[in-house]
Formats: sequence, structure tokens, C-alpha cells
Amino acid sequence: MNLQPIYNIAETCSRYGISQAILSPGSRCAPITLAFVRHPKINCRTITDERSAAFIGMGIAQQLKKPTVLVCTSGSAAYNYAPAVAEAFFQKIPLLVITADRPPEWIDQLDGQTIRQTELYGRHIKKSYNLPVDLDHPDAQWHAQRLISEAINTAEEFPAGPVHINVPLREPFYPKDSSEITFDEAMKTISETRATKDLSSREWETLTEKWKKFNRILIAGGQNNIDNRLSAPLSKIIKDQKIPVVGDIISNLHPVEDLIRHADLFLGQDKNGLHESLQPELLVTFGNSTISKNVKLLLRKYQPQEHWHIQIGGYVADTFKSLSRIIRIEPETFFKKVAEIELPSTFDNQKQENYYHIWQIEERKSSRLLQTFFPHEPFGEFEFIREVMHNLPDNSNLHLANSMAVRYANFCGLENPSVEVFANRGTSGIDGSNSTTVGHCFTSERINTLITGDLAFFYDRNAFWHNYEMKNLRIVLVNNHAGGIFRIINGPDKLPELEEYFETRQKLTAKLTAEEFGFEYLHCNKRSKLTNYLKEFFEDSDRPKILELETLSQENTATLKTFKNTFRDIK
Repeated sequence: MNLQPIYNIAETCSRYGISQAILSPGSRCAPITLAFVRHPKINCRTITDERSAAFIGMGIAQQLKKPTVLVCTSGSAAYNYAPAVAEAFFQKIPLLVITADRPPEWIDQLDGQTIRQTELYGRHIKKSYNLPVDLDHPDAQWHAQRLISEAINTAEEFPAGPVHINVPLREPFYPKDSSEITFDEAMKTISETRATKDLSSREWETLTEKWKKFNRILIAGGQNNIDNRLSAPLSKIIKDQKIPVVGDIISNLHPVEDLIRHADLFLGQDKNGLHESLQPELLVTFGNSTISKNVKLLLRKYQPQEHWHIQIGGYVADTFKSLSRIIRIEPETFFKKVAEIELPSTFDNQKQENYYHIWQIEERKSSRLLQTFFPHEPFGEFEFIREVMHNLPDNSNLHLANSMAVRYANFCGLENPSVEVFANRGTSGIDGSNSTTVGHCFTSERINTLITGDLAFFYDRNAFWHNYEMKNLRIVLVNNHAGGIFRIINGPDKLPELEEYFETRQKLTAKLTAEEFGFEYLHCNKRSKLTNYLKEFFEDSDRPKILELETLSQENTATLKTFKNTFRDIK
């Protein structure tokens, strides 16, 4: 078999600026693995567990904003990439998923490690490619090279995402000697120059005129990377036009001045007339998903007259059931233009200002409650997470596992503008949060702090099963020995099967995991210890660290319910 086109895959990736590959051991993928390992410009790491490997690769791509290569052997190994592939698809993270395969004549012939790998990831992939199996003819080599270039361009074009390259290989697929692996310097790639979208003067004029006619405008940001280009125009819109901007913790809008951070808290109130008073006439959204169920319920029940979504390309979800216009430009471009709208000197939009102040009053009330509530309650995971977030180092990354960890963090809100937030909210599963954080550690010198619950943490322990340094990893583990979220969901909280079949109670602690993988381990069980422990936890070290709090699920639920009920007494 002519393996030169296979070796050239690594060279093609390098020419597109791809520098990171995560490889999982296997035999059928040997020529692909060797090509990447021996390429001088590609940094390769080997991760045995393909499920963990894919999330680590996703974390690297998320940090670098460039595709990461994943390579595995044939069969179920490739299927284990699926959870991370789906997460990357919905978060718009570029991945180049390369799976070795049996040649087509051996599919469905009961041969070992053989499954149906064509279109393996279904509709959770931007595009799938099958390389030619016979690569001796020059046209087949040209075809293979063209497909690799197309795949990389597809992964990077907006909306970015994972692509799948399936590589059927016939034996022999090991080189006879190490001198056989070379890279074709004469090989060509297909570059792509992407157009920058904008609206015509007439379109801008139409939007501006419509904008001026609305009295109650609300801006809401979904999950996004931190983007300092947005902070100034959004802050100016808030200040000059009195338009509230809502962003939960995964929106990364916390650098914006006077942001509404705690909407999920105060929208949970059963306060007469509050929700009706917050109904917008125009809703403007951008970004991906929103954590807050209360925000979704508000905007679905009290729908705006118009809902504009700002997104340069790709499909747009009608999350709030009111979508009326999709504006195909970058959010930065849109909000810079809106911030420059000149209002008449006699302009006095009292309705918009009153609307803005209702949001701000509720926001300030939530902030006061967070500052005064905890000293009077038993020490538990809510207060623990709040204190961790208040002590995050400057210029660090915060990673949030799903279920209660991300919800507690969203209740608390984030104020440090130099901290960037990441969470697997594409599919919102508990799998892969450890691994995604590890991927960031591999490619960023920043401190990477993961706040996680016990089920998510223990589920993904293979994230640490490798030989690479992670001294910038900090794991904050709230261990209530159960899936505590089921105690706050209406339904399972009242069932006799709650503890065994929903919470999945377990007795593990992280102490032995820390010993096994060489982590520093801190165990906190008192409020009085926390300040000193946090100082030690964030100090520089040559090893990763785990800070664990053990609590009771019932006590945490009681504290959270008390916290929510306290709103009724706040004036």
C-alpha cells in the first residue's frame, strides 16, 4: 500500500497552522500516528481512553481557537469520540477527527475491530470524508489531498466545528524501517479567504430607525468566549441608552459595566407583577446557549414584539419562540454601530429608562442578598463555591462542570474581568469536564480552576491517566456523595426511589485519586479553614491540586431553598 498520502496528512495540517494532536494507541492507525509523531512542527500527546482523549483535544482547540487533531484506531475506539464530537459541534469548536478503518470489503464480515464507520457521527459533525482506499493512482492521491484541505477549511469556517476523516487502510500499514516516513514538500494545499460580512447603508438605516421606535429594549448574551471588543460598546449602550444587558456566567460578559448577572436569581421570585414589568418590546440576542431556566421561562411567556439574533453564519435556534430577524454580521460590528446611534437632543425615553431601572433594582437586591446571606447558614457547597470564585487568580480560566456546579456559579456571578469561563454547555452532559480542563492546561500557562461535583469528577478520572504535566490544574470538588440536583428538581425530590435510583449515592472521596495521580490534596470541612486553604490552593506548585468539601445533599438543598425564599423579605 502506498502510505505517502497518509503521511502527507500531517504535513497538510501543519501548513494550515495546526500544531496539536491527541493520539490514542492502536494498530490500524499506525501510519497516521507515526506521521504526526514524526512531524517536527506538531506537538503530539497520547491518551489511552478515547472518550477522555476527545474532550482533551476539544479543550486544546477551545483554548487555541485552532483545530486539534484526534487520531484513533478502528472499531468502538472511534465511537468513544462521540460525546466530545457532539459537544464540540454545539459549541462550535473545530476538531479534525481522523479514524483508521478496515477496507470496505471487510465491513460487515465479522472481522475484528470493524464497525460501520462511514458517517459514524451522524448529524453531530459538520461534514464526513472517506479517503480512497487505493492510493497508488495519481488521481487518488490528488483526491485524498484535496479532501484533507477541504476538511480543514470546513472545520475552521464559521460556524467552526468538528469534521470526520475516515481512513481505510489495507495491510501492511507499518513502515519497513523508520527512514520511510518523509513529507512531500511539493504538495499543495487549498487556502481559503473568508469574506467579512456587513450590512448595506440602507439596511443599517432601516435597523436604526426601527431601533429608535422601541421603548423597552433588552439585550441577552448566550455562551461565548470572552471578547473584550464587546465590552466598550455594550457598556456605552447601557450607559447612554439605558438598555439592560443580561448575561449569565457562561456568556463571558462580566467585563461589561452594569451587566445584569443575577437574573436567574430574581426571576425565580413569585413577586406580583415583576415578570410582566420585565417584558421587552425588542429582544436582541447573540451567542449560544443560556443556563438560566428562569430567563427562558420569562421570555417565552412574556414575548417581545420582535426578536433579533446577531450571528454571522450557521443555523439559529429560536430559543425564546419569538425569533423575527436574523442579522448576519459579527456581534462586535452590530453593537459598535448601535452604540453610535445619535439620539435627538430632546430625546426623553422615560419608558426605556424605567424598564432599565427595574432590572437594575432587582440586580442590586440580589447582590445584597449574596453578601449577607451565608454567615447565618450552615457551611455548605453554595458558600464554598462563592468563596472560591471571589479568590480566583487574575488572568486565569474558570471551568464549570454541569448539574449543580455551573448553577451555583451562575447564582454567584463573576466580577473579575480577567477570568475567562468555560463549560460544556453544548450538550450539558457531566462527561468530559475534567478532560476538557486538562486540554486547557496542556496549552495555556494560566491557572485552570475546575469547579465540579462528585459524579462528574469520578466519572471522568481517566482525564488524569497520562504522563503529561498539569501543574496549573486546580480542582474544586464539592462532594455530597450523590447527584444533589435531583433534590431541587420538582418530581424526583418527592419519590421514594430518590436516593438509590436518581441521586446514585456513592462513598468515594478524592483522597485516593489524588494519591494515585500525584496531586496535592486539601480537605476542607469548616468555614474557618477556607481562607487559608484557598491561599494555599492557588499558590504556585509543581503538581496539580484538589480542594475537596464533603457535605450532605439534604443540607445543601435546605440552604438553597432558604436562600431563594429569603427574596420575599428583601425590600
